[in-house]
Amino acid sequence: MMNRTTLFSELRRRDLRTLLHPQKALDRILAAAVRSTRADSGSFILINPNSSLLDIEASVGLSERATRVKLRPGEGITGWVATTGKPLRTGDVRKEKRYVSISARIRSEMAVPVEMRGQVVGLLNVDSTKTNAFSATDEARLVDMASEAAQWLELAWEIDQLRIKSRQLTSLVDIAQRIISATNLDDILEQITLQTHRLMKSHLCSVFLLNDDDSELILRACHGGTPLYRQKPNLSTEDSLLGGVVKRHKAIAVVDVVKEKGYIQIDIARKERLVSMLAVPLIFAEKALGALVVYTQQRHRFSNDEIKLLSALGDVSAVAIEKGRLLARVVDMEEKLRASERLSALGLLAAEIAHEIRNPLTVMQMLFHALVESLHLDATSQRDAELIGEKMRQMNRILDQVLSFARSSEPIKEPVNAGQIIDDVLLLTRHKLQQLGIDVRRSIEDDLPPFRADRAQIEQVLLNLILNATEAMPGGGTLRLSAYREKVDSEERLAIEVRDNGQGMSSDQIANLFAPFLTYKESGTGIGLAIVKKIMENHQSRVQVESKVGQGTRFKLLFPIVDSQNPAPL
Repeated sequence: MMNRTTLFSELRRRDLRTLLHPQKALDRILAAAVRSTRADSGSFILINPNSSLLDIEASVGLSERATRVKLRPGEGITGWVATTGKPLRTGDVRKEKRYVSISARIRSEMAVPVEMRGQVVGLLNVDSTKTNAFSATDEARLVDMASEAAQWLELAWEIDQLRIKSRQLTSLVDIAQRIISATNLDDILEQITLQTHRLMKSHLCSVFLLNDDDSELILRACHGGTPLYRQKPNLSTEDSLLGGVVKRHKAIAVVDVVKEKGYIQIDIARKERLVSMLAVPLIFAEKALGALVVYTQQRHRFSNDEIKLLSALGDVSAVAIEKGRLLARVVDMEEKLRASERLSALGLLAAEIAHEIRNPLTVMQMLFHALVESLHLDATSQRDAELIGEKMRQMNRILDQVLSFARSSEPIKEPVNAGQIIDDVLLLTRHKLQQLGIDVRRSIEDDLPPFRADRAQIEQVLLNLILNATEAMPGGGTLRLSAYREKVDSEERLAIEVRDNGQGMSSDQIANLFAPFLTYKESGTGIGLAIVKKIMENHQSRVQVESKVGQGTRFKLLFPIVDSQNPAPL
């Protein structure tokens, strides 16, 4: 008879390193159990924590078909032992109602539970082709061996977990270096999904980022998904599971998303074969940026270690994302600085040229007027002289604009009434608008507060925009001028809008719209809109533009409000 000491001695005589590998330990323990009980076959069965089914992890003398049988707790002899935690010895399986046949040759069966820390984690099972093959002594021996098996397995699993954690830590450091080393935000997001997919061995991995007002989560990167998943609608932070992850700053694990209450896009999950989900928030400096999500194809209960691992990846990813955004802002600021430097140099050059031209132009105008007055011109020559005089005055106006642009004069601010300034500019342009057949629509919100501005400069801005609108509608059209309150970045602003239904602009034209000395018109200096932008910047205000070819253009001027409690009368 083999007692506990004998079993330990036999196991110790073998390669200890082999026994500290979980699968090899199962094989060795089962082989020893079959030998000691003189059984014909046997199996080491573990309870799957995800499916709760009984999985045969090691076998001796069983067919491949038999090893694929999976019983539920309570089903068959092994299922009964797993549920009750009690050994069961059957002398003739043909008389046992609980028996589920996996081989027609088996007559006797004996199964004992394998317990760890008071919980049944599996079973040690032996079979024989003879009736009444196992005695009470065999049962006691198998119970002792199951107890030993639990100790060996627990040790082997702990060591195996340490191996896995070591590999994961090494992988995590490597992944962190890969993610952090990327500079472009899109490249960073792609690296996050790719490396997370590999480390977590997931079916699909994706990154969602919050939009500007935190109302929606936008899919920004994905690894493993089809175009159907990549084109999925944005998720509301209020009504979605991922929204809860972001708002509560807590991870969520779902065993089956299709059956999970609150999971919205079930059809996509079915078509993509998404079953279990683990999602962690992306947090930087206590602010949520979005969520990192992994899916499996089979039902899977994510362990605490897996949740911790993905959370660590999420922390690294959040740092990388914020770094990418910061670099993007730095690059943008550098571009703006270079553009500002070029603009400053260009302004100085333009001012110098304008001064050099103005002096001889002034002399030419004086001599020309004196010459015209001294001559008696016929009607045709008189018209030619008037045209030359007008062109000289136009050249003078262009020089005034260039010098004004170069001087960058600081505005003298005072409270200004939006409705009044719109009316004043319309009064100046009414004849031109009537001549071109342009219908003017004016809309001023009631009780608008004043805004602080240099009245003359804002009139120049509106005049520029209105004249541009007339050139976009050479055959007539509708010009709409409106003033109203609008919330921008949680701050109330006063908006003045100039909208036409003229020719419109392409995206390329809009991108270069405010560049000085660039014009898409047949005539003009190309600095009118550059002056508009500069004046607005000097007022700590914004100008926005929307346009579509053939559908018209809308300019919106956004000013800080002086005092909403004391609105200016209209």
